[in-house]
Amino acid sequence: MTVTHLFFDIGGVLGSNAWDREQRAAAVAAFHLDAAELAERHPEAAASLETGRMTLGEYLRTAVFHRPRAFTPEDFTAYVKGLSTPWPASIAFARALGATGRWRLATLNNESAELNVHRLKAFGLTGIFGAFFSSCWLGVAKPSPRIFELALAMSQAEPAASVLVDDRTRNCDAARAIGMLTVQFTDVERLRGDLAALGVVI
Repeated sequence: MTVTHLFFDIGGVLGSNAWDREQRAAAVAAFHLDAAELAERHPEAAASLETGRMTLGEYLRTAVFHRPRAFTPEDFTAYVKGLSTPWPASIAFARALGATGRWRLATLNNESAELNVHRLKAFGLTGIFGAFFSSCWLGVAKPSPRIFELALAMSQAEPAASVLVDDRTRNCDAARAIGMLTVQFTDVERLRGDLAALGVVI
């Protein structure tokens, strides 16, 4: 079946992760937080944050601002947003794919609403992708099969004609289990070759 839809993860494919282990470690160092305490409190709220049941402000009150701090939530949020960096080569390749008009491009990622909106704008993704399927808006996160099923249904895409580009094995495994094609991202040149093998060539 000819590929019609391309679903791109954001963190780890189009840019850095937003609030993963490395970002939390950086924030611990920058704000002199107790790493063990954050590691204990983060999981309690992370799932609710990523599936839209908790705002970023509510998460921070649970994970960071449960005690007085010498810095403000605004300071901390600005720092976290500043940790997000786009990957120009990946974004340029996605833009080139979209410019052909031969495939429908969408993002499919796990993210909190506030960071997701920031990153879509900061990375310039709104001019490339036609839809944005994020866990915060769909209410379910990868690797649950449901998030892939929702993205496919809302795109009116056939699984066998759809490719997930993701850096994480467990997400690719879950997408393949419902019939999608997958490419595990490591770098742009390998992505170009893996997509070409599926008939996605520019």
